[in-house]
Amino acid sequence: MTTTAPAPRPRRVLPTLAGYRREWLVPDIVGGLSAGAVVVPQAMAYATIANLPVEIGLYTCIVPMLVYALLGGSRAMSVSTTSTIATLTATTLVSAGVAAAADDPHDAVGALMMLTLLVGAILLLARLLTLGSLVENISGATLLGMKIGVGATVAVGQLPKLLGETYDFSGHGFLRSLAAVGQAFGSVNWPTIALSAGSIATLLLLKRFAPKVPGALIVVGAGILLVAFAGLEEAGVDLIAPVPSGLPLPGLPELSTLPALLPGALAIAVMAFLESAAVARGIRRTTEPQIDSNQELMATGAANVAGAFFSTMPAAGGFSQSAVNQSAGAKTQVSTLVTVALAVLVALFFGPVLSLLPQATLAAMVFVAVIGLIDIPELVRWARISPTDFWIAVVVALIGLSAGLLAAVGVGVVVTLVLVLRELNIPKLEVDERRGDAIAVHLLRALYTANALENEQAIIRLATDEQATAVVLDLERQDVVTMTVLDMLADLDRELAGRGVALHLAGLPDSAASVAAKDSWYAGLRDAGRAHDTVEEGLTAAAA
Repeated sequence: MTTTAPAPRPRRVLPTLAGYRREWLVPDIVGGLSAGAVVVPQAMAYATIANLPVEIGLYTCIVPMLVYALLGGSRAMSVSTTSTIATLTATTLVSAGVAAAADDPHDAVGALMMLTLLVGAILLLARLLTLGSLVENISGATLLGMKIGVGATVAVGQLPKLLGETYDFSGHGFLRSLAAVGQAFGSVNWPTIALSAGSIATLLLLKRFAPKVPGALIVVGAGILLVAFAGLEEAGVDLIAPVPSGLPLPGLPELSTLPALLPGALAIAVMAFLESAAVARGIRRTTEPQIDSNQELMATGAANVAGAFFSTMPAAGGFSQSAVNQSAGAKTQVSTLVTVALAVLVALFFGPVLSLLPQATLAAMVFVAVIGLIDIPELVRWARISPTDFWIAVVVALIGLSAGLLAAVGVGVVVTLVLVLRELNIPKLEVDERRGDAIAVHLLRALYTANALENEQAIIRLATDEQATAVVLDLERQDVVTMTVLDMLADLDRELAGRGVALHLAGLPDSAASVAAKDSWYAGLRDAGRAHDTVEEGLTAAAA
């Protein structure tokens, strides 16, 4: 007699290190350094979208990344902030009145900590309720519309900075940002425009012809050198606020802001999980383990909860740095630990150097990053293939541009739920077999509260069209019965009986049958010999 050894339990900590090989270390180090060259300057730039100090973006490359590396299931995903999350953060802080009330960007940090904590808590609650696969049902059309709205809003919001202004209007929405662009034309700074144009051109050219070269690091270095040696500051080019040296210190969130921040936190949590899950699946190699939605909820939620106490922005998986990480050869989350170490070194020793960074350089980085979100070719493809998806994407994008991004997320979620319910409510029936005037009807989809009435009417029509005198309803998929389903079946029995058709039930699983047996109608049906273990038994009884 042989026995099979039980499968080893998956690691709870550092799951991607299971079966680690020594030869993976060098690729992991190279991948981590390469991703760091992208994510560190990029996260600092994204902090400016929300009008937060740039060191907040740097801190987001430390604590959330470290926690995800310890708990996450994706081997190469890099978790910090993204353009979408940063924009929703800005919108939430503005909507809650935090940004307007803060004279100094540092004054909003307490509210930011509360926001990040809420996002993490919502993700962990979703994990506790195992809602991972449910959240992923949000349609691709909704996501495309959201990204177009985010891309257009943030791109326009960067234009005043590219022209020489210092404030980012992205959090105030697309229309307010457009008005700010018109005002900025009255006070343009030509050296700033030249620096902006050069930075954008460099980023686009490197992205097109040398995608492995870290364009963000190149333009950041060039901007700092130009300030240090070419006197850009004297020419009127604005610099970022001084960056303090050192690691983030623990603090407490500002609890009084919780009610105002909660709606935005819900939207950010949804987008953070969707982005993370999409990136994790998009970069997974076929030889790597499947991505577990609920594990990603836990890892991303824990990353945000931990980061909240160290003044970080809400975090999610970012595609650009994750793609760089993987293309450089990263095999496991050891590469993320290398990126974290690089971010720590920058925070400890490069604050004075980073303080020479021009605002326009960061604005150029953000502009190039978000302009790619406006995926018009994909929208055209959807218009050709699926007009419904096309119009959903367009409507969500227009709502994002007019009413705001938080409203767009809400509308997108509602539209998705409506589409899912509409699909689930379409009866899926087929006649498996006919024996005399008795037919066996197989339910391809289980009955539940929302589709019970539609299925009842469809079964009645089918019995009438088939001119049957008995219907054997196959309920093998009905693992759970509710009072609504039982009442529907009782009503179906009465309706069919009024038409001279006898209803038989077959194949109801034991778990559901034990519940149904407590109902007097079902008990009577069983006593009458019209509840059967199999369809074959039902047809035999119905045809007798």
